[in-house]
Amino acid sequence: MKTTLILGLAVLTVAGCSNRPAGMFPDEIAAAQAVDAQFGAATAANIQAMTNPQQATDALAVRFATEVESTVTFPFNSSVLTAQAQAVLQQQANWIRQFPEIRFRVYGHTDLVGSAAYNERLGRDRANAVVAYLATQGISRNRLEALMSFGETRPVVATQQPEMRNRRTVTEVSGFVAGSPMLLNGKYAQVVFREYVLSAVPTTEISATEGGAGGE
Repeated sequence: MKTTLILGLAVLTVAGCSNRPAGMFPDEIAAAQAVDAQFGAATAANIQAMTNPQQATDALAVRFATEVESTVTFPFNSSVLTAQAQAVLQQQANWIRQFPEIRFRVYGHTDLVGSAAYNERLGRDRANAVVAYLATQGISRNRLEALMSFGETRPVVATQQPEMRNRRTVTEVSGFVAGSPMLLNGKYAQVVFREYVLSAVPTTEISATEGGAGGE
């Protein structure tokens, strides 16, 4: 029932944009045609989340990794977040807040210095540090599905020497919050509306319009 209602709303929305008489609303028709693909993408993403959650998860995972830095690094033998790491996590939190229906997983890693057992614990400590910090940024721990430690088993650089690129955590999209893909709730509606507004007029044109409006 929820799926049928949402699909019906999507059809009505698109129909409302595409069936206007061209002779009566030429400017509106031109604007709708210019942004139709972008607006349709937001609706299609919601439908995809309801009908094919795994494909939707994969697409969102790619988007997250593309739009924000998913990795933070750590000092040697430490799980303390540096100022640079905190800045990256703030960016992650800003992105995560915009998609309240998505769950995430944090993976902890270490370099190859030390024993495997010690590094497994250190990797988990690093993942815990990231989760704790994201929680301070307003992200519910319930959306951080699991903490995983790969320890020293997946180095970026295969070296026995200390290597910062190996001492890291990686945040990834892992799926949807239970029940969330089946309904277009208020929070997700805000996301769709935001995407629609952003697609309607390029940011550069908005800035240019605002700059010209003052007459200075």
